[in-house]
Amino acid sequence: MTKGKQNIRNLSLQELILAIENLREKKFRAKQVYEWLWKKNATSFEDMTSLALPLREKLTTIFFIDRIKLDDQQISSDKTIKCAFSVGEGKVIEGVLIPTTSRTTACISSQVGCSLSCTFCATGKLKLMRNLTAGEIVDQVVYLRDQAENRYSTPLTNIVYMGMGEPLLNYKNVVRSCEILTSKEGLGMSPRRITVSTAGIAKMIKQLGDDDVKFNLALSLHAANDKKRSQIMEINDSNDLETLSEALKYFYDKTGTRVTFEYIIFKDFNDKLEDAQELAEFAKCVPCKINIIEYNPIDEGGFQQASIERVNAFAKFLEDRNLIVHIRRSRGKDIDAACGQLANKNKAITDENRKMK
Repeated sequence: MTKGKQNIRNLSLQELILAIENLREKKFRAKQVYEWLWKKNATSFEDMTSLALPLREKLTTIFFIDRIKLDDQQISSDKTIKCAFSVGEGKVIEGVLIPTTSRTTACISSQVGCSLSCTFCATGKLKLMRNLTAGEIVDQVVYLRDQAENRYSTPLTNIVYMGMGEPLLNYKNVVRSCEILTSKEGLGMSPRRITVSTAGIAKMIKQLGDDDVKFNLALSLHAANDKKRSQIMEINDSNDLETLSEALKYFYDKTGTRVTFEYIIFKDFNDKLEDAQELAEFAKCVPCKINIIEYNPIDEGGFQQASIERVNAFAKFLEDRNLIVHIRRSRGKDIDAACGQLANKNKAITDENRKMK
């Protein structure tokens, strides 16, 4: 029973120290509990065998430990693994493990559903149901890391917040999860191996700068023209390109971190050389690199994938202007695990969303 109890994984280490001291226990016990929660991934206080039984009983009385549960798993022909996780109250999120020859990446969700309604994204067709806690975010990484190690005998090298939801609209929990993932008492990942992707919340991009975060920032751009961008991303109406440019400059001045621009390329919409010219102009606002991403069809999406000839010409145009460009080939398409496809055909998610409408 969790009624009346506090989720212990919502506490920072400093908050946990205060809680332990209030129980008239020594301060160092807090660090032990913290390591059990994050480094050793304890599922209950009974697991914390280095703690005296009376302390474990006190913790059980006051706190509970939230954990996500694996609901379903699919493995693609290219070895991509898509996992549906239950986060309580019948709600489901998705996370994806993407193994390649050079890296193994965990793509994780930050919200149940999404409020931004981007027209090319399956998650955008769901309503926002709630934010994920920091613990629920970290749990996805832990499970996907274990899959990488146990199934493919490879370490997890990168983490991207590019799953369901808008990370900067769950700011506190996303930043907190990054702290856990990078702390020595947690997973010990390098912050430079973590990328948080946003559709463009200018105010919160500036907040990242003020907080001097060490992880990478990616902007889902997809058009460097306000009219086009607003057609596919409603958020552009309140966070236009000029506003975003100013926020990105502020972020770079504060952190010194190069920004990544993500550009899904759609047939006959944003795949022409004039579109590339607009992108090249916008990219001057900060030191950056550009990821050109294949479009992955979704139900009722209304777009088609650009031809390989158009994609290559687009990339060459940018490279000729001394921009760093990568063409990202999609993985996990056959299980709807590719970029923009999460929640496309997951029955548990769509059924829950239908109840919300």
